[in-house]
This record gives sequence, structure tokens and C-alpha cells, in this order.
Amino acid sequence: MKAADLHRDAIVIDATCPLARSISHIDWWREGGATAIAPTVTGMSGNARTGFGQIGGWHRYVRERNDTIIVRQAADIERAKQENKLGLILHCQGTALIEDEIDLVDSYYEAGLRIMQLCYNRKNLVGDGAGERTDSGLSHFGVRLIERLNALGIIVDCAHTGHRTSMDAVEVSSAPVIISHANAYAVQDNGRNISDELIRAVAESGGIVGTVGFPPFLTWEGQPTLDRFIDDIAYKADLVGIDHVGIGIDYYQGQYPVEDDATALARYEGFIRDGHWRPQEYPPPPYKFPEAIETPRTLQNLTARLVERQFSEADIRKVLGLNWMRVYRNVWGS
Repeated sequence: MKAADLHRDAIVIDATCPLARSISHIDWWREGGATAIAPTVTGMSGNARTGFGQIGGWHRYVRERNDTIIVRQAADIERAKQENKLGLILHCQGTALIEDEIDLVDSYYEAGLRIMQLCYNRKNLVGDGAGERTDSGLSHFGVRLIERLNALGIIVDCAHTGHRTSMDAVEVSSAPVIISHANAYAVQDNGRNISDELIRAVAESGGIVGTVGFPPFLTWEGQPTLDRFIDDIAYKADLVGIDHVGIGIDYYQGQYPVEDDATALARYEGFIRDGHWRPQEYPPPPYKFPEAIETPRTLQNLTARLVERQFSEADIRKVLGLNWMRVYRNVWGS
């Protein structure tokens, strides 16, 4: 099958999409042939009011359009593909939106939230983030949270979460754990990237690690090549098998060409000032995502290059979306 036909036929899932919060950019994923995307609901900061407010905003968006659906189970993604619609997988990055009340998780589940990321770089009630000074493990609150997520059928995501907290989460969780967006430290020595030990642990849980396009997680030399992005996919596949690799590209508002350099720098300085980012892992912009997939409008170029790199058709379908679908069925149901 030709690359263009394969991309058109495949289920394509981008598992981390903060840029989608800018409603005007959602059509970029449609142009790129995406079947489902995971827009970020607040979680790095904010509270229950902002969390439910943002989810309510997504429900309003879907009501006002006939080409989008909120994904609650795996079959909704298959239906989106069949009906040429875009599936929205509601995904929070961090747990600020539940404050200190685990019972709020039930309400978020009813509202459609299906993936919860435990931390966003900093320490919270659950445990340590990936950018913390310490590397402590999962708290008692975190254990209770994961038990509730498992019971409801919300996926546990350890992106941006500290190593020890993530390893504990894999041990505690009775369901597969994912890392929606993180690259291998062995490929790029950025502290936000993750160890082989953690990649193996996630894979052994039945989970997936999504490869990220954020430039400093792939190279220190400016804009990464598309091959560099695929090198991370290949490394993980060699380490734990192709069944445990996906994409969570992490396109976001502060990237080129979405924001001009001055606006992107102001956004960056705010993240540094508030402690969400550290310059050791996040050098200043501009951020040009990998060549040929600078935005989600050209995701078909990833498929074409995977074909050129001699990935099999079956493996390409897994990386683009079928691996995520397996985990979704496992946790959410068919």
C-alpha cells in the first residue's frame, strides 16, 4: 500500500495536544489525517472550577459542530474514523483540577475525562514531578487516586512525573500505565526524558510511551530532523517491542509558527518564573518541531518516512494508533 493510502486508511492518534486548546488550530489535525487527538485540560495549575469549565467548553464545541465527538470508549474512535469525524480524548496534565478531593475524579469521569497525568514537573499531593529537586515516590493520596482511576476506567499517565513516582504508579496500578509523551534519555540526554528502566516498566504493565516532537527532547541543536523523531520510536521499539510505542507529539501554543518569537519568549519566561519548567530541560524558544511535521497539518509525512525507513505496514499502523487503541480497549472498554 502506498504511504498516502496507508495514512488515509490508518487510525491516527496524537496522544498529547495542548495546541488544541486554541480552537482555531484543531483543523490542523484534520488536515493531517488524525482520527483522534488528546487536547490538554488544565492540571499543571488551576482548580476544580477551571477543570470543569474547560471540559464544559469542549462539550459546547462538540454541540456546535457535527464533525467532532468526545471519546468515552474505544469504539468512539472507530466511529470517528468511519464517519470522518475527529475524536477528542479529554486528558489532563497534572492533578490540580481535583484539588485534594479524590471523589471529584468520579465527576470528571462522568464529564468525559479519560486520561489523568499524575504530575506536571513539580511536586504535588500525588508525588514528585520530573523536574523536582527530590525523587520521592507515590504518596498515600497518590495510591488512593490510582486505585480510584483503575476502578473507574481512567488511564494513569506518568508523563512529566518523577522516576520513582512513576515506578511506584506502575507497581500500584492494576491497569496498563502510559507515558503519553516522553522520549528516551538514551537517545537525547534531557532530564525530562526517561530511563530505559521506566520504559521497560511501562511496557511490562501493558502500556505505551508516546514519542514527543518538542525540539529539546530530541536534540540540543535547534530543529530536529524527522529521522531524529523516528530514531526515538525505533529505539523504544528495539528496547521493548513495537507494541509499546506511540506518538504524543505535544504541539503547543508557544511553538513556531503559532506564536511570534517575542510572544513565545514571554510565555516561556512565565513557565520558568512559575516553576513549571527549568532551563536545564527547556532552553528558550524558538521551538521548531521536527522537519516535515512542524505542525499537525503534515502528519502524513511521518507515515511516508516510516515507510521509507522500512517499517512494516502492520508496525506503522500500531505506532500511528492501534497501540493506543489496545490500551484504550483494556481500560475504557470496547
